[in-house]
Amino acid sequence: MAHRDPKRRSENARIAAHWSWGDTKDRSARTLPARRASAARFERLVDPDGVMDPAARAAAADSARRAHLRQMAKKRWDAYRAERAAKRAA
Repeated sequence: MAHRDPKRRSENARIAAHWSWGDTKDRSARTLPARRASAARFERLVDPDGVMDPAARAAAADSARRAHLRQMAKKRWDAYRAERAAKRAA
């Protein structure tokens, strides 16, 4: 049963996740559905009507995925710099 304390529940979930991944024989197979869903998401993003050539759609989806990852990294870096500036100002 889940613990009432959110911190304990979170720690229990982390432990369970580590055991689960420890028991996983083929990590690639386990994550395959998620990787396929992610690729499909970006393909729908760049070609919502499905009219592009499959190779061109895959290339565009890869670029969109890379742009998304760089955007997230930039946000993380901006937050880090803002936090660092706030600490220096204090």
